[in-house]
Amino acid sequence: MTAARIVVATQKSSATSLALPYLNRELSWLDFNARVLEEALDERVPLLERLKFLAIFSTNLDEFYMVRVAGLRRKATSGASQYASDPLTPAEQLIAIRERVASLLERRRTVLRRELLPALAVRGIQLVPMPALDDDERERVQAFFDAQVFPVLTPLAVDPGHPFPYISNLSLSLAVDIVDPVTGKEHFARVKVPRLLSRWVSTGHGHRYVPLEEVIASNLGSLFPGMEVRRSFLFRITRYSDLDLGQMDQPEDLLETIEQQVFQRRFGEVVRLEIQRDMPEAIRSLLLEELGASETQEVAPLQAADVHELDELLELGDLMQLAGIDMPELHDPPHSPLTPPAFRDSRNMFDVIRERDVLVHHPYESFGSSVEAFLEAAANDPQVLAIKLTLYRTSGDTAIVRALTEAAEAGKQVAVLIELQARFDEQNNIGFARTMENFGIHVAYGLPGLKTHTKTVLVVRREADGIRRYVHLGTGNYNSKTARLYTDIGLFTCHPEIGADLSDLFNSLTGVSRQKFYRRLAVAPVGLRAKVLELIDRETAHAMAGRGGRIIAKMNALVDPEVIAALYRASQAGVEVDLIVRGICCLMPGVKGISERIRVISIIGRFLEHSRVAFFANGGRPEYYIGSADWMPRNFDRRVETMVPIDDPQLHPGLERVLATCLADNRQAWELGSDGQYRRREASGKDSRATQATLIRHPWGAPDPPPAVTRSRRRRPS
Repeated sequence: MTAARIVVATQKSSATSLALPYLNRELSWLDFNARVLEEALDERVPLLERLKFLAIFSTNLDEFYMVRVAGLRRKATSGASQYASDPLTPAEQLIAIRERVASLLERRRTVLRRELLPALAVRGIQLVPMPALDDDERERVQAFFDAQVFPVLTPLAVDPGHPFPYISNLSLSLAVDIVDPVTGKEHFARVKVPRLLSRWVSTGHGHRYVPLEEVIASNLGSLFPGMEVRRSFLFRITRYSDLDLGQMDQPEDLLETIEQQVFQRRFGEVVRLEIQRDMPEAIRSLLLEELGASETQEVAPLQAADVHELDELLELGDLMQLAGIDMPELHDPPHSPLTPPAFRDSRNMFDVIRERDVLVHHPYESFGSSVEAFLEAAANDPQVLAIKLTLYRTSGDTAIVRALTEAAEAGKQVAVLIELQARFDEQNNIGFARTMENFGIHVAYGLPGLKTHTKTVLVVRREADGIRRYVHLGTGNYNSKTARLYTDIGLFTCHPEIGADLSDLFNSLTGVSRQKFYRRLAVAPVGLRAKVLELIDRETAHAMAGRGGRIIAKMNALVDPEVIAALYRASQAGVEVDLIVRGICCLMPGVKGISERIRVISIIGRFLEHSRVAFFANGGRPEYYIGSADWMPRNFDRRVETMVPIDDPQLHPGLERVLATCLADNRQAWELGSDGQYRRREASGKDSRATQATLIRHPWGAPDPPPAVTRSRRRRPS
């Protein structure tokens, strides 16, 4: 795999005169998406799951352009700089991104055309062009077009009386070349491919499908009667789609402001144009001219370099529909989450949590019988006085929302901090906010420029010995759908100091507060980075004193320059560091004199690795933490996040086994080398150790785990 471009930070380590290596954030993300694409190539992965990974790669890339590339284009236009640790200018990054994406798109085309479509055809799943249909299939497809498609199509011509139409973000369109046979005059028209209809039209014979755009293209004559339709070509655009609240003054009504921003996002500048390879230069130039025009000098106009020439299939994210075909033999084996042992005997959940802290591990253990059951119990328990929680992303008809509304109707005090700025879930969260307000729930929205990303629930209960606070803190969202697909860890506790900390946190979120002191929690933006640096530096001090040093951290992304510099110092002092980073990693492991004792792996599989866990050996007094934050500037500085210690030593062995299982993985793991390249770990035969397969069988790691990789190691001789 092509490496993320290596750059050298200007920041110097206090322990060495060497400059610190720092991998470019955007190129590291593209390397992550390349690892997702490689799952589509892996013959060990079931066929329809391979198709799913191809679709995920494509939708990931769409979001990358809507947010990251769009932001870089604006920075390049304004002359703004990037992170101080990354000397690549935005313009240089855009050039590197174009080169990397071009190679990835060619690899995607090869995977689809030479690997997946032929293999799917052998199993009876085919994408067929209109000319390949037999008479019966053609008749069925034509009937479908006449009844379902034609009524919703709106042909839009472009001429002096018809201005160039608005093109919505990520929509598929046909550019149609038309000639008036009477006057001989040429016309251009656009026909949108309806997004509310299935992209893949069944022929009525097994799993044979025709792309909807081909069905429309073969019937363009009915849209332009009396005209000669010469040809048509598919195109698709990507618009800038981030929100700009970070630069705003405090709005009077955040909900209304977010709604306005979401609406305005529809008209963001075009940052990418995807076209069929054989599109004529005249049509391509027309699209570039009309779509690339910028109304402001702050936004760069669309250029030829922003055009992606693809084959006849655009928008491969829609392959997810085909990946859902009900053919069990072509899917991963079904997985049914287990009820966590602590909650299996139908006892009152509050009694269980009062006796001991409980950890749960999703999706291996059930979200429904733990988190949702906890909120349902709180809603129905007459002794519960108040429920407070944060919602970043949640699903539609969710038991959590139902439990909250039932609790409010029962007269309990219910307060929800719902994050309106959760990217691409803004509209959903606005709907949830209004629904909850209608049921008498107290809803707060947070502040512009500071997203509430922490995953916390606080339940206040009246008991015989007084008021007790019950808490859930997790690494993942309160979303029943993603809880079946993302790996996350959650803690249930009634620890008095943690409960008091959460009370203070909620008071600061729903009221007016400058709370900076917390007893057990580390909270961003007031102190989380400082806590992480303190823990790393403490481990460095242990190593320098000859007590060994060991850090293991699992997260989604590692970007923060200060934390990376601290990890480099720890390595130089003799601390052994293992990092399990699913996505972006700007740290360079294995560099002589800087990071020789640091190893980095990324695990890609059927579940999205989402849990954030950290282990510090602490000179023989080990500490474990879980939290909502990745080690990134945005999490430390621009979000409300929490990290909580796992104090009960009886819970440590499970966390140790989970981390050991990840580090021993030789099936799903990719290792980052000192050259900036990721290489897949390879296993043969019975020696295969796949993290997620192991945890499906044993949610807290195998009873006989791999070697004790989490033990503190003595400093290696230099």
